[in-house]
Amino acid sequence: MTTNPTAGTVTGVRTIAVPVSDQDRALHFYVQVLGLEKLMDAEVEQIGGRWIEVGAAGAETTVALVPATDAQPCGTPTGIRLGTTDATALHHAIGGHLVEVGELLQWPGVPTMFEINDPDGNTLVVVE
Repeated sequence: MTTNPTAGTVTGVRTIAVPVSDQDRALHFYVQVLGLEKLMDAEVEQIGGRWIEVGAAGAETTVALVPATDAQPCGTPTGIRLGTTDATALHHAIGGHLVEVGELLQWPGVPTMFEINDPDGNTLVVVE
């Protein structure tokens, strides 16, 4: 196994695309409710909307809020796990924003976590 990246190798996970039906509404949710930062917002005619990236301060991996298509519809489990230092506090804070928030799960030996749906029904998990 090599430890030094060479030309043509994968060096990390850059962006995970989440399909959304309304990019402005999604941007508001991910920035104002979840507290992520808007890192990029550019019109891209080829995708029928904007390329919007949000991410946690200093994080290398971003979430791209891309226009939903027939091939990539919104309302799916994303598999994205968002980190937080206090899942309980964030669970309570998000619950006041009229979004669908799952039960706060606190199992022995496992980080506290909960599911949340964005405005398009895309499921994310928040993990402490």
